[in-house]
Amino acid sequence: MFKKNQMVHTTIVVFSMVLTLFLFMFQPLKTYAAPKLEFVILNAYSKTMKIGDESYLAAITSTGKKPTFKSSDSKVASVNTYGKITAKKAGTAKITAKIRNAEASCTVYVEKTTITLSNKHISLENGYSAKLTVSSSTGHPVTFRSNKKSVATVDEYGNITAKKPGTATITATVDKISESCTVTVRKPTISLSKSSVSLYRLRKVRLAVKSTSRSIPKWKSNKKSVATVDSNGTVTAIKNGTATITVTVDGVSKSCIVTVKKPTVTFEKEELTMKKGERKTVKVTVSSGNKPVFSSSNTCIATVDENGQISAHDAGKAYIYASEDGVKSRMRIIVK
Repeated sequence: MFKKNQMVHTTIVVFSMVLTLFLFMFQPLKTYAAPKLEFVILNAYSKTMKIGDESYLAAITSTGKKPTFKSSDSKVASVNTYGKITAKKAGTAKITAKIRNAEASCTVYVEKTTITLSNKHISLENGYSAKLTVSSSTGHPVTFRSNKKSVATVDEYGNITAKKPGTATITATVDKISESCTVTVRKPTISLSKSSVSLYRLRKVRLAVKSTSRSIPKWKSNKKSVATVDSNGTVTAIKNGTATITVTVDGVSKSCIVTVKKPTVTFEKEELTMKKGERKTVKVTVSSGNKPVFSSSNTCIATVDENGQISAHDAGKAYIYASEDGVKSRMRIIVK
């Protein structure tokens, strides 16, 4: 930088000496002293620049002295003592090189930065991404910003990620000039593998959900005492009744009606005669396939274990019950 400025200064001095000699040679000889002419010559009298550009304004003076430089609006274009002009923002500024009795000016036009976006509108499903590319007249770095990060975010490279349904504005800025892209995150379309299902207590069924969104589905049962559902959509029947299983993705829901059926419980025989001290196992059919719960109406006469084995204890009559999910059936026992 120092060598460059020194060369400019040397050129100015040499040019001034040659010009002075030239003027002297062609002046008519007079006995009186001629008035001294002072002037400033510039290498350019107008410049068009982009924001951030730098350019040198060279000046030759009749005195051989280095002029002082000044900008009429340093916010638009500034100039240092060596004539280096820096364009700062769009507008017009006049750069003046001045010596004691002379000056010259260069008009600097700083162009407004233009920005072009690859998209002005982008539509996405939740969880998906898109890239916003930007070109500018200056090629300077771009900064990105989202006005609703809960809807869509953007990184330093212009990669947009949808977060939830809604609308967000992505702004790209270069040299304090901005352009915007509207991002719409659509509500998803979802479907369930079943709209209704019927099953017995303790039985399970898996409900499959299809969604255009990449969000994790949320499952819910309105009657957990009847049927529950886990995070994978697996429904477990708890007791007879009706429950609604709902899956929700980004605010959009679908439901399945779950009916837990009452089973039928049937003894092989309606009546059984036994002798005191005798043991027999009764056969019971349960439509749900679940194991029934056995009980006796009179344990002094007869008892029954969990497997349906009856033990006769004393003469008399009793009922043996088999129950499953609120449904109960009985068989009469006569002990002799």
